[in-house]
Amino acid sequence: MKPYDLVVIGGGSAGFNAARVAVGLGKRVAVVDGGRPLGGLCILRGCMPSKTLIYVAEVLHRAQSGGALGLRIPRATADMKAVHARKLRVIADFAGYRDRQLHSGKFKLLRSQARFTGPGTIELSDGKKIQSRRFLIATGSRAGIPAVPGLKEARLWTSDDVLNIDFVPRSVVVLGGGVVACELAQFLRRIGARVVMIQRSPRILRDHSPEASAVVESALREEGIELFTGTTVEKVSRDRRGVTVVFKQGGRRLTRRTDHGLNALGREPNTSGLNLAAAGVRTRPNGQVIINRWQQASAPHIYAAGDCSGPVEIVHVAIQQGELAARHAAGVAGLKPVDYSLLLNVVFTDPQLATIGAMAADLKAAGTPFLSASYPFNDHGRSILMNATRGHVTVLAEPRRGRILGAEIVGRDAGELIHCFSGPLAMRATVFDLLRAPWYHPTLAEIVTYPLEELADAIRSKSARSTRPS
Repeated sequence: MKPYDLVVIGGGSAGFNAARVAVGLGKRVAVVDGGRPLGGLCILRGCMPSKTLIYVAEVLHRAQSGGALGLRIPRATADMKAVHARKLRVIADFAGYRDRQLHSGKFKLLRSQARFTGPGTIELSDGKKIQSRRFLIATGSRAGIPAVPGLKEARLWTSDDVLNIDFVPRSVVVLGGGVVACELAQFLRRIGARVVMIQRSPRILRDHSPEASAVVESALREEGIELFTGTTVEKVSRDRRGVTVVFKQGGRRLTRRTDHGLNALGREPNTSGLNLAAAGVRTRPNGQVIINRWQQASAPHIYAAGDCSGPVEIVHVAIQQGELAARHAAGVAGLKPVDYSLLLNVVFTDPQLATIGAMAADLKAAGTPFLSASYPFNDHGRSILMNATRGHVTVLAEPRRGRILGAEIVGRDAGELIHCFSGPLAMRATVFDLLRAPWYHPTLAEIVTYPLEELADAIRSKSARSTRPS
């Protein structure tokens, strides 16, 4: 058989979009995906089911908290069988659309698993072998099992399992304090479970600023989650009565027993079955494919994109990476690598936490001068009347001209509000540019103008001092 121009291994967000771009460039393309059903992590077991359920829990929480607004709502509970059924319908719509795209006939779809047998050949799980001039590895990630005594044997839930429950668990211990752990712990608490959360690091959401993570931590504790940070987990076990976790915190040995447990201690690249060594592809110890700025692996005719290569596990970044790989493999001129200085990130807790661009810790580490200004939600009209007073907006700017370097928002609808900075950051706009735009009152978005005004005043004051005659 004639070799393909590009074979994509994995039909998720990175893989599908790479195939779509390559076909548009006139290339002969095959997609290999043995998943049942098709759709990829985001649609089937990630973004879409989790945010569907998190939104349901948010509506439930608003109803249960109606007394603060003067509302009388006698009883609000989750009918988890109905919630689960709706989630299945929503996800079936998304997955069905992706399935039709993959079966469109624009490229060859091979419903198999793949492993490399050499630099230019893969063997499918049905025994067939196919060749290609270029390959893209886009196999995503899976829940990891760190070396914690008893964790593997205890067979705790993963995020896949939590997103598929159709009942309210009585109690759950959540191991971890990252994005998945925080989002799902709050979801479980809000539908009615007793939740214990055990985090190894001194604080949750350690990749974000201490100030922002403290806001989310306060909210989780206030809602009744028993949260331990700065711990060492000594043993995890399961018996017919449930899950037991023994851990140390501050010199004390503690034990917590619950009906169920959730392992949210991180994910790992899903590459172990690909036999990458046969293709000359180097990986990090955790299986992550090592790539250059064009998404090329150590074997330059092989590319990787998405969770299996990093550096982040974010869908819109995976799509950018996949599209870049397809264009580079096709020899398109004038390409630019993915710009990680524009990195956008959202944590769908309540309050939400969102960031874009550079963070203060990164700028300090790099020795980059910057100005910072913050404004709290509890001093803003719209958030006060919404009873959404937890959180703040922080903006970072270059000190001479005021070019925006980054922003952090923790508070109601932060995931929507952060997009106030997406276009301006990409366009290298200044705080003065944003202040020339109209901001409607009273809106939540209006809150971003207050730190912008503070920065503008600081820059004007500094400029006036530097031009004042001596």
